[in-house]
Amino acid sequence: MRFPRSSGILLHPTSLPGPHGSGDFGASAYHFVDWLASAGQKMWQILPLGGIGPGNSPYMSSSAFAGNLLLIDLDDLHAHGWLDAADLLPHADFKAQRVDYGLVHQYRMARLRLASSRFLADKQHYHDEFEAFCAAEQAWLDDYALFMALAEKFAWQDWGQWEPGLAHRDKKALMKAAVDLADEIEFWCFCQWCFFRQWRKLKHYANERGIQIIGDMPIFIAYQSAEVWSRQDLFELGDDNQPTVIAGVPPDYFSATGQRWGNPLYRWQTHEQEGYAWWIKRIRMTIELVDIVRIDHFRGFAGYWEIPAAEPTAIHGRWMPGPGEKLFNAIQGALGTLPIIAEDLGVVTPDVVALLEKFDLPGMRILQFAFGGDTDNPYLPHNYRNNTVVYGGTHDNDTAIGWFDSAPQRERTFACKYLRTDGREINWDLIHAASESVADISIHSFQDVLGLGYRMNLPGKADGYWEWRFSWEQVGPAHAERLYEITALHGRCAADRLRF
Repeated sequence: MRFPRSSGILLHPTSLPGPHGSGDFGASAYHFVDWLASAGQKMWQILPLGGIGPGNSPYMSSSAFAGNLLLIDLDDLHAHGWLDAADLLPHADFKAQRVDYGLVHQYRMARLRLASSRFLADKQHYHDEFEAFCAAEQAWLDDYALFMALAEKFAWQDWGQWEPGLAHRDKKALMKAAVDLADEIEFWCFCQWCFFRQWRKLKHYANERGIQIIGDMPIFIAYQSAEVWSRQDLFELGDDNQPTVIAGVPPDYFSATGQRWGNPLYRWQTHEQEGYAWWIKRIRMTIELVDIVRIDHFRGFAGYWEIPAAEPTAIHGRWMPGPGEKLFNAIQGALGTLPIIAEDLGVVTPDVVALLEKFDLPGMRILQFAFGGDTDNPYLPHNYRNNTVVYGGTHDNDTAIGWFDSAPQRERTFACKYLRTDGREINWDLIHAASESVADISIHSFQDVLGLGYRMNLPGKADGYWEWRFSWEQVGPAHAERLYEITALHGRCAADRLRF
């Protein structure tokens, strides 16, 4: 699917300013939408909206469908009377420019529990809306809420270590748990209701101002998740409920030993026998929440790296065939042609290219990868095709400044010659190069717009990432004005404000 020529900003909501330890769907999110519009941007790209997993990664969520509770705007709960003003006093140890996830989780979850108890005690206001949400989302919400209640009960042990009746989903054991944990289940449902009502309001606000949301859907999900527990037959698990093989990638640009992600792999034959119904449901719900879906690790649908679960690294894995066009034929047959961006980075083999071309899906180009080879490097702008999304760097890359400062001398020299620069504003040089390219979509990280060197993630490193936040004091009128001018001159937004 082709997209109109446009551009946008990559920024996850957790990176927004705010008084409660991390960014959320509150006032700063609306202010950021206004900033995007003032800068001529038409897209806001975010990371997955699901709950965070090990290492605080949004790519290891406890559900393929549920939202991240840390993104719920507490001020909104106060406005509804479910929190008092005193409940909103920030913790003294909150940091303005990084998220302390341990502290934020403790602070926010305590207030969500308080808000839930007050809401559930009041049987008059919003209960019809809440019950309608629970009924509409029952297909995934019931399993999720029960899973979370049980996980809390068992102190977040892996579900495979729960009591056998619960681990194997014996009907009587599940029914008893649903009764015993009814209050806890209702709490998790309340939190998801808050998440979805706030997110839908924010997305509507963005869409009204001409901003589309590019969401992010991980190809794999975490073992400790409601979906793996509730549909064990769809995943490669052994008799002990543990994964027999896991996901990752072989040695690459980021790691000499590869990346051992640890996600359970799909039992694709079972998915095919069911007409890929689970995937259709997942894609349908994702596209209801965002305007465009970026599918992470798209090459895994053509072929994926299978690692024996006992292996400590990703070195001794093997390539296995993915579902390929059968999966996307099923999705297209059920849902029609969808606005999808394929993250086709890594080892791109002919079968990956064939899959992209068959379904006319735009792939990705990363400018930071462009200067390590010769002039035929596919990441150099003169080698792009139109149906492409170009980035200076993604959340997995360093910032433009960090990349340039640490790059080999030959790479720096090549970049300077190609970009016609002395490198002093390499962040703006990459933004300009991406914007003037023929790629239909150009996405810039907000760190690069602000000229900051704070990296969001380093693949293969479990701790210390996903924490970056900015403050509004770092954002001046010149940032939006300069980005608007670049965007307008390159035909990615209306040029009515340009001065000649």
